[in-house]
Amino acid sequence: MLASLSLPAQAVTLLVVPGRHWSRDDLVWLRGLQQVGHPLAGHGWIHQCQPPVTLYHKLHSALLSRQVAEHLSFSADGVIQLMNDCHGWFAEQGLSVSPLYVPPAWALGSLRPEHYHQLPFRYLETLAGVLDTQSGTLTRLPLVGFEADTVFRAWFLKLFNGYNVARAKAQQMPVRIGLHPFDLSSHLASQIPNLIARVTEFHDYAALGDPEWLPRQLL
Repeated sequence: MLASLSLPAQAVTLLVVPGRHWSRDDLVWLRGLQQVGHPLAGHGWIHQCQPPVTLYHKLHSALLSRQVAEHLSFSADGVIQLMNDCHGWFAEQGLSVSPLYVPPAWALGSLRPEHYHQLPFRYLETLAGVLDTQSGTLTRLPLVGFEADTVFRAWFLKLFNGYNVARAKAQQMPVRIGLHPFDLSSHLASQIPNLIARVTEFHDYAALGDPEWLPRQLL
């Protein structure tokens, strides 16, 4: 996918799942991607959750996440431990880690504002936007995704993406483009290059620390 899209490395943050049994060759490859400029962000631990129990988790799985919303399987203490393990893995492998953490399926789970000071990552990405755990502010940013492996999910994401692109245009806001490894073979694959061709400027997640960059909402 990276070769197909031909985007600037600094503009493409790669999400890394530490618990997926990385081989020595895999780690060499990952270091190479970082060396050419790709930021590496934490993304859960194994990218898999227990079977849904609550109604919320069942709906989340059906519409968005399947069985990957890992945080929804844990208490707040469990999520904090998972995130600390994720952050520590990068240092163990000699990799720099982005201040950004993206929960699998953008589901924070049981985390609340009183837990933020225990987290090793400054920024948490959610469906609504990017949360700054230091200031407690949320930068609202529209999101589009293309993981449409069924006709139903393609229909849902087409509506979801259309709404968010229109919202971004109306409010003159950047759009987050979330891509998964096999999205170029999904039901919405043809929409990906068309959307990327409309991009006129890339923003760095690190710029979220600039108070002048975008209006924020205090949580």
